[in-house]
Amino acid sequence: MASLRLLIVDDVPQVREDLSIALTLAGGIEVVGQASDGQEAVELAARLRPDVVLMDLEMPVMNGYEAARQVKARCPACRVVALTVHGDEAARQKAFQAGFDDFVVKGAALETLLRAILER
Repeated sequence: MASLRLLIVDDVPQVREDLSIALTLAGGIEVVGQASDGQEAVELAARLRPDVVLMDLEMPVMNGYEAARQVKARCPACRVVALTVHGDEAARQKAFQAGFDDFVVKGAALETLLRAILER
């Protein structure tokens, strides 16, 4: 079975690295890139064409909401999953309106995150 190609986007380097390790070890996922802000995420998604973009909502340069809109415009086949500390309903609704396909709160079980990423 081919690996799912994943782009991880978070402004905290340690979060990106921890996610990369955990998700790679889970199997079936190839981390093809990491971005530290929304603008970099848009550029990498257009170039790398990942299957899924796992993205924080609050980042410098361009927030995740705007980045999701632009990723979807440039790479319509990409699924975009929000991974955020903002678990309130307002953030959830705003994320779905911006084009996110799924929404996971940071600190959720790895199985929850894997389900959101691997859903097709």
